[in-house]
Amino acid sequence: MAFPPINKPDGKKNGPFRFSLWWMYAIVFLFLAGIYIFDTNVVTKKVSYSDFVQYVERDHGISKIIIFSDKRQAEGLLTDSLASVIFKNHTFHAEDGVVAKVEVNISSADQLSEKIDEWRKSGAFTGDVEYEQTSQFGNFLWSILPFAFLIGVWIFLMRRMSGAGGGGAGGGGGIFSVGKSKAMLFDKNNSQKVTFQDVAGLSEAKTEIEEIVEFLKNPKRYTNLGGKIPKGALLVGPPGTGKTLLAKAVAGEADVPFFSMSGSDFVEMFVGVGASRVRDLFRQAKEKAPCIVFIDEIDAVGRARGKNASMGGNDERENTLNQLLTEMDGFGSNSGVIILAATNRADILDKALMRAGRFDRQIYVDLPDLPDRVEIFKVHLRKVKTAPGLDIELLARQTPGFSGADIANVCNEAALIAARGNKESVTKEDFNAAVDRIIGGLEKRNKILTNDEKRAIAVHEAGHATVSWHLRYGNPLVKVTIVPRGKALGAAWYLPEERQIVPSQVILDDICSLLGGRAAEEVFLGHISTGAANDLERVTKQAYAMIVYYGMSDKLPNLSYYDSTGQNSMFTNPYSDERAKIIDEEVSRIIAEQYERAKSILREHADGHHELAQTLISREVIFTEDVERIFGPRQWTSRTDELFGHKDLNDKPYDGPLPPPIDDVDATEAETKDSTKGSDDNTEDGKQP
Repeated sequence: MAFPPINKPDGKKNGPFRFSLWWMYAIVFLFLAGIYIFDTNVVTKKVSYSDFVQYVERDHGISKIIIFSDKRQAEGLLTDSLASVIFKNHTFHAEDGVVAKVEVNISSADQLSEKIDEWRKSGAFTGDVEYEQTSQFGNFLWSILPFAFLIGVWIFLMRRMSGAGGGGAGGGGGIFSVGKSKAMLFDKNNSQKVTFQDVAGLSEAKTEIEEIVEFLKNPKRYTNLGGKIPKGALLVGPPGTGKTLLAKAVAGEADVPFFSMSGSDFVEMFVGVGASRVRDLFRQAKEKAPCIVFIDEIDAVGRARGKNASMGGNDERENTLNQLLTEMDGFGSNSGVIILAATNRADILDKALMRAGRFDRQIYVDLPDLPDRVEIFKVHLRKVKTAPGLDIELLARQTPGFSGADIANVCNEAALIAARGNKESVTKEDFNAAVDRIIGGLEKRNKILTNDEKRAIAVHEAGHATVSWHLRYGNPLVKVTIVPRGKALGAAWYLPEERQIVPSQVILDDICSLLGGRAAEEVFLGHISTGAANDLERVTKQAYAMIVYYGMSDKLPNLSYYDSTGQNSMFTNPYSDERAKIIDEEVSRIIAEQYERAKSILREHADGHHELAQTLISREVIFTEDVERIFGPRQWTSRTDELFGHKDLNDKPYDGPLPPPIDDVDATEAETKDSTKGSDDNTEDGKQP
C-alpha cells in the first residue's frame, strides 16, 4: 500500500511512504485478531493428573494423546461425549470441526508411556500417541517479542520528541526541540502563490512593499548609491484589511525564502523557550539569506515592557522581546534579511521595537475607500457567477467602512442566498440581502408582535426617516424596515458620505436623526418605549466625544482629554469633579436641543410621517422612492444621492438657509461610519413594550 506524496510548505515532496504510529497500532491489532481467528476452533482446559487418568480409565473419553517431552506436558483430545460434559457451554459434533482437549503436567514422558501401555492392555485407551517437541525459536520469539515491541515504541517516541520526524523549518515540535522555531518556510517552488495581482486596492501600501521586494531582487541598485536596505517594515491597520495577504504577496513575488510565524508561537510555558525560538529563527534566516521573515500579530510578544507592573507581568514574554530586539540589531546593514510584521494594535508595542533601525518603515493599511472597494469586489467576484449589468460601484457605495474581509463575506453570502433560491446567477437583490444579513442579522419573520408593537415600531422608524430626510447633512436613505433582524425589531439603512474631516454640523444632524425615533414616539404615540436603547447609546457617546475629545463646546473650548499614548490610568479622569459636572451639563444640553429640533421637524411634517408609518405597517419595508413620493425631492443632495437619480443642477453647492445653529457637536470618523449600519432599535430581550 503506497500513499500519494505530500507537499511540504517549502514545496518539497516526501517519499511514497510515511511512517506513522498508527501503523504500529494496526500491526498489533491484526496480530491479535489473527490469534483470535485461528484459535477459535480449539477449546482447552487445564486438568490435574488424577482427572486425566480418570478420563482415560473410567470415561474412555481420550481419543489421542500428545506428549511434549521437553515441557513435561501432555495433551489429550477428548471425544465428543466427554467434551460436552467438561465444556458444558459447548455442543460438540464431528462435523463442526471444533477440537476439545485437556492439558496435564507429567513427571516424565517415560512414565506416561508406561502408563499408556497398561491402558492399551486393559483396553481403556485405543487411540494414537504422538511425541512432539516445542519450537525453541517460537518460545524465544514469544518471550522476546513483547519486550522488543515496547523498546521499539520507546525509540519511536524519543525520535518524535527529539524532532527527528520533521515538522516545520525548525525540524520538529517535541519536548526536546521545544526551543526550535516553528516558522513555516515558503520558497519559489511553493505551488500556492499569492501575488500583488491578488491584492486589490492598498495602492500606497503595495508601492512600499514592492520596493522592499525590489531591494531583495536588485540590492546593488540601492547600495551603489550608499543606501541601506531597510531592516524591517511594520504593517499596521484594522482587522481584515489585508495585512497578512500583503505579506503572502511578498512571498509570492520575491524569489527568496519566506519564513512565516505568529507572534504567539514564541510564547511557551517553559522558561527561556521564546528567546531560544527567536535565536533559532534568525539563525535559519541568516543561512537562507537573502530572505524575508514575517511575524504575524507581533503584539503578542512585542507589548511595551514595564506597563502595569502592579498588575503582574510576564517575564518570559519580556525576555523574548529582549532577544528579538537583540537579534534585529545584530544584523549587518546589507545582510539581505528583512523583517515584516503585522499588528492592529501598534499603540501598545514597545518603543524600542518601533525605532528606526529595527522597523524602519510603518506601512498603514487602512480600511478601503470607494475606489479600493470597487477593486476588491472585482477580485472576489471573479469566481462568482453574477447577473449581467451588475453595478459594482453601487455595491461599493453601499458598503462604506467595510474591510476586505467583510467584502469577501458579502460576496460569499450573496452566492449562498442565490443558490438557496435556485437562481442561475447572483443578482443585485442577492447582494442587498447579503449586506442586510451581515449588518442586521437574519430576518425573524416568525417573531410574534402585537398590533400595538408593530405600530410603535413603524412610528419609530418613520421618525428616523422623516427627520433624516429634512436635514441638510442627513445621510441619504436606502431603506427602512420593521421586519425583526437579530436583536433589532426594526432598522433604517443609510449611505453616509465618506469624509476625511467631520464638521460639527454634520454630527449635530446625525444626533438629531438618531433621536427622531424617540421623538416620534413622544409626539405621535404620547409615550416612549425601550425601543430607542441603541439610538440613545450612540447619541450619548457622540455627545461626550464632542465635548471631551474635540473641544466643540463654548464652555470648554479647544480642550481634549483624549490620550493617544494610553499612558494615563484608566481608573482616574484627567479632569476635576467640577469640570466633569460641566461636561455632563454640556452633553445634556446638546442632546436636549437636538431632541427638541427633531420634534419640531416631525410636527411640521406630521402628515407625511403618518403616511410613511402606514406604508411601513402595510408593506413592512420602504425605499428611497417611497420617501421621495411622500415628501418630494430633498433640498440638499450629495454624491451618494446621484446614484438614486437625485442630482443638483450644475453640481452647485446649496446656498439656502442652514438649519438652526448649534455650537457643540461630537463624533469621530468611526462614529459617523457606524451610521452605515443604520439605526438598530432593540432592547435586551428584543421586544418592545
